[in-house]
Amino acid sequence: MGNTYTHDFIVIGGGPGGYAAAENAAYFGARVCIIERSDWGGTCTHRGCIPTKALLASSKRFSDLKKLKRLGISVGDSSFDFEAIKRHQMQMVRLSAMGIEITLREAGVELKMGEGVLVGNNEVEFRSPAGERQMLSAPYIAIAWGSEPKQLPILRRGPKILTSDEFLNLTTLPKKVIIVGANVIGVEFATFLAEMGSSVTLVEILERILPYEDEEAAELLEKDLKQLGVSIYTSTYIKGAQETPDGIAVEAEKGGQGLTLEGDCILLCVGRKPRLYKEQLDAVGLAYTEEGIVVDKRMRTNIPGIFAVGDVTGGMMLAHRAIQQGRALASCLFGDGTITYIEEAVPSVVYSHPPLARVGFTVREARNKGLDIEVIKKDYSANIMARTELAGQGFVKYVFHENRLIGATIFGAESSELIVSLGLAVAGRIERQVLSSWIIPHPTLSEVLRI
Repeated sequence: MGNTYTHDFIVIGGGPGGYAAAENAAYFGARVCIIERSDWGGTCTHRGCIPTKALLASSKRFSDLKKLKRLGISVGDSSFDFEAIKRHQMQMVRLSAMGIEITLREAGVELKMGEGVLVGNNEVEFRSPAGERQMLSAPYIAIAWGSEPKQLPILRRGPKILTSDEFLNLTTLPKKVIIVGANVIGVEFATFLAEMGSSVTLVEILERILPYEDEEAAELLEKDLKQLGVSIYTSTYIKGAQETPDGIAVEAEKGGQGLTLEGDCILLCVGRKPRLYKEQLDAVGLAYTEEGIVVDKRMRTNIPGIFAVGDVTGGMMLAHRAIQQGRALASCLFGDGTITYIEEAVPSVVYSHPPLARVGFTVREARNKGLDIEVIKKDYSANIMARTELAGQGFVKYVFHENRLIGATIFGAESSELIVSLGLAVAGRIERQVLSSWIIPHPTLSEVLRI
């Protein structure tokens, strides 16, 4: 085909990384085509961020009703309509997907619904749902295939053994749920279900919940979950499961002792893995591992002209990480390159109640790397707005190395919002003295950031 291309940029996958790359490239003046096989917005919009946060918004309001008496407000008996909660969830999903599609069209991106098959360094075959085929070409191609739930071979999926994707499609609220995996997804579902009154059993093979987060924060959150009525089994191995007339029974082992856990269903929350179409990758000689497509800091693969963004590259499978990768790629290819992606400055949030947010190193990670660190901790209990609004327990923990901020954890109310400024500080490797110079409005919850 020579240098006569149908487009300047072809993106395969309409999730956060894909649509961010396509939208920004179009704004820079590129002729862009994006191909999506099912739903605009990908996992985040349809099976992750948006539906789960819609559910958690409902459960938080329902749970917060119990606090109103301390504020001098009396309410009668409270109840909920799960059908209405599900309608809210689906409405938020539709709004998000529609907003993404509108934004792409307004940017001038050509949208194609179907399958995009990588057939060469600069070629993609588009296959429509009706079976039509069209060859597209561009000097630059971005792969944004996303991710899918991991499976446990010992627990085969079925009507009573569900992935997080499948659980979100339930139309009735289970009364008794066994969650396998106390990672971010598992803890968020445990929070929602417990706040809505379901009986929850949370099982984790490692020694604590959220094993990769700050230990102190994880311990406090575990106490909060137990106060909600969640039964937590850490260092527990799943040996199998058997359906019963009333639901399902899980055989497990903890400390050499056998356990039988019973529930209406099992919710598998054992993480996600990159979605890899290996035949396509092998056909063009693109390097990958089971952990994802291999890319450098500029999202380049080993094949010139082919890039990858988002969950398919492995690492932290977060929508905002994918979005920034997509924006940075578009800026590098078609702009002035000033939009960058800094892996060390990607914040993450566990949307429990209260939420747990962090950016950069935890204390354990820094010490495991042999870094000489200084740790500063500020408690929510000293903040008047936290007390006034009944925010509960919480803290901010700073990790400094050579007087520069390399990490921070916030556990407590509004931590998902407060972490933003600390993410900027980590990205800029800001010195402690600069952080001490911040002028923060009073009285605000953000005063917990003052050092």
